[in-house]
Amino acid sequence: MTTLEAIRAALPAYPIEVSFPDIARWREGNTGIDYLHSFDSGKPGKHVMILALTHGNEVSGAIAVDTLLAAGVRPTAGRLSLGFGNIGAYALFSAENADATRFLDEDMNRVWTPSTLDGARQSRELARARAMRPFIDTVDLLLDIHSMHEASAPLMMTGPLEKAIALAAELGTPEHVIVDKGHANGTRMRDYGGFGDPASPKNALLIETGQHFAGSARDVALDCAARFLIHAGVVAEADMAPYLTQTQPARQKFVEITQPVVARSMDFRFSQPFTGLEVIEKAGTEIARDGDEVIVTPYDNCVIVQPSMRHLGVNVTMMRLGRLLNR
Repeated sequence: MTTLEAIRAALPAYPIEVSFPDIARWREGNTGIDYLHSFDSGKPGKHVMILALTHGNEVSGAIAVDTLLAAGVRPTAGRLSLGFGNIGAYALFSAENADATRFLDEDMNRVWTPSTLDGARQSRELARARAMRPFIDTVDLLLDIHSMHEASAPLMMTGPLEKAIALAAELGTPEHVIVDKGHANGTRMRDYGGFGDPASPKNALLIETGQHFAGSARDVALDCAARFLIHAGVVAEADMAPYLTQTQPARQKFVEITQPVVARSMDFRFSQPFTGLEVIEKAGTEIARDGDEVIVTPYDNCVIVQPSMRHLGVNVTMMRLGRLLNR
């Protein structure tokens, strides 16, 4: 057994607490693009979209979109769209290797720049993104539903723009809002086009609902989707009532990401059994070791965000560090 195999064998094996919906029935949408459905109220309003399966093993969003489609939810104003992203990866999901179908060739949530979409590179994810792109260009408000490798509280990921941070605050849930600048290796859909333009009225949020296969992540996905649609004014609140199951926190906590912690060797390990959102009181506290290097907190009240050993590799982000904002 290799070192990496030994590390993975020691990690928790999360039970699959949810049923994976058969989304093949939604293949033929009404948009000309497979698995994208859109409904126009005929009344003024924004084009609002809930998207699932940007990553193929993140089933909570698929459950939420499948549920809304099956319920026949229709807009009372504006336009409502419901869709599935990386349907090729989802179709290959296997419980024996639950993390293997995050994507097929490359991460579909790192390709959303014009230079990449218009470029010569080919992959199954890029082909899907290119097919979806003309439709995504028409969306005013987007909620992209994700989940996490490890068991952790839900996180709303806003990006750095004030308009997205304000939208997260207006929704009021989940409790933790992560203000980040994205990834160095590619652009998320959340930051694509007008979503990432501070001068544009378009806006987008990404929610991490919890551990991929937890029943609680399914409930968070449905609750957040319902709140997002109600806030956008695109549906009747009464139609969303069955999905509003989460208690709204008395006050949200906003965490600004300041830096990643990247493994430089395969001899990386955490100094504590972090699960995420721990607040380390003192600067200089050891939090990890990478070979002989000791990694410490850079400032007081440092927040640990999304720690995981599940994908240990050289130049792989193992966790991110953030500071609490006074909002």
